[in-house]
Amino acid sequence: MPDSDKTTAAGTTAVVTGAGSGIGEAIAHRLARAGHHVVVCDINADAAEATADAICTAGLRATPRTVDVASDVAMDDLMSGLAANGTTIDILVNNAGVSSVGTVETTSAAELRRVLAVNVEGVANGMRAVIPHMLENGGGVILNMASIASLIGIKDRFAYSASKGAVLTMTYSVAIDYADKNIRCNCICPARIHTPFVDGYLRENYPGHEQEVFDKLSAYQPIGRMGAPDEVAGLAAFLCGPDAAFITGAAYRLDGGVTVMPGFE
Repeated sequence: MPDSDKTTAAGTTAVVTGAGSGIGEAIAHRLARAGHHVVVCDINADAAEATADAICTAGLRATPRTVDVASDVAMDDLMSGLAANGTTIDILVNNAGVSSVGTVETTSAAELRRVLAVNVEGVANGMRAVIPHMLENGGGVILNMASIASLIGIKDRFAYSASKGAVLTMTYSVAIDYADKNIRCNCICPARIHTPFVDGYLRENYPGHEQEVFDKLSAYQPIGRMGAPDEVAGLAAFLCGPDAAFITGAAYRLDGGVTVMPGFE
């Protein structure tokens, strides 16, 4: 089989972090439907098991793993353990992440460290851990979850924007460093996506006004709504598949038109 077709064969494995809910869960399901064995990773063991169980119930293949991506040891152990069991890791989706609201003045040093530990170090840990195995196996695909916050200014998102800017540039760096090693690395830059996190955020911060604020957040996208997790998953499946074999170092905007109308409010 040509190296460029590695992700088309039966028996390929995709590791997806933050796959216990939201975008990561949708990506895990979509990659499983594409024929991959999905290693469902999440810091929440119950959530990882629920996603894996749902995939297996559908007659597809998934294995849950409880992993803290902020730990380089945990990510090394995950990848080494899979390899030791004879698993070829063909795809890594670095989706796990945390959010943060605040300006540079209102974001504490501890909060900044928390966000960078997961969103930056977590992505770096995943790539550092998987690349030696991909090199040994002749290549692979890495997909990182960035954000439109890595491309434009968004109010009150100091720590989050810093972290996603790093994800974007790490994607570029890995793409160019390993382009000749048959390892592709891209990222997706979503605008607001309607996930359980959004609903929880509205309940916690705007009790009694959830629908009003939801409508305002939806209207921020010129297309008039938030995106759906499965729409992100569809793009992820494309970028991880053979039709994207000539794509590396790309940042895909999935934003309902936000970044082409930077003055939109």
